[in-house]
Amino acid sequence: MAWKVAMNILEYSSGIATRTNKILTKARQANPHVEILTTRKIFPGTKELAIKAVLAGGGLPHRLGLSETVLIFKQHLNFIGGIEGLIPRLSELKTKLNEKKIIVEVETIEEALLLCQAGLDGLQFDKVALPALNKAVELIRAKNNRIVLLAAGGINEQNAVLYAGTGVDGLVTTSVYFGKPVDIGTIIEQV
Repeated sequence: MAWKVAMNILEYSSGIATRTNKILTKARQANPHVEILTTRKIFPGTKELAIKAVLAGGGLPHRLGLSETVLIFKQHLNFIGGIEGLIPRLSELKTKLNEKKIIVEVETIEEALLLCQAGLDGLQFDKVALPALNKAVELIRAKNNRIVLLAAGGINEQNAVLYAGTGVDGLVTTSVYFGKPVDIGTIIEQV
């Protein structure tokens, strides 16, 4: 029983590490400084193994838990009056959460530019088409070269080089967790 369980764990973990490394290798062809950041959308009970596999493949976890950074999604903005409601509160949030980065998920260039001018630490572009993302990165880098820019939503091995080429700092993906395990054979011998 033990060898079969161990082999299955090794096969699935190796699959995650291999997919992570393939995406990273392709992405760094276009942007040598881009990072592959994996989400927390893993199969329940496999977090420790999945994160170790991502690290072995050269990637990093996007966030291991909710306390690492403050990531504000569209759903959160609905409770405070949207981006216009967040901007006046940003200074207070940055003071209160002075050891955390505050990142907001955006869908448009206009949202990104408003938040960039407000002094945000980072922006996560969710499902933004490549032409719009290229333009957004160019405009934002001209205004604030230190802001962290992330691309998320549908990023995988086939399109990672295109997203990395936009100049973002990181590609946020779940795709590494889904796919075939690496085929590993086992030989049992009598000693």
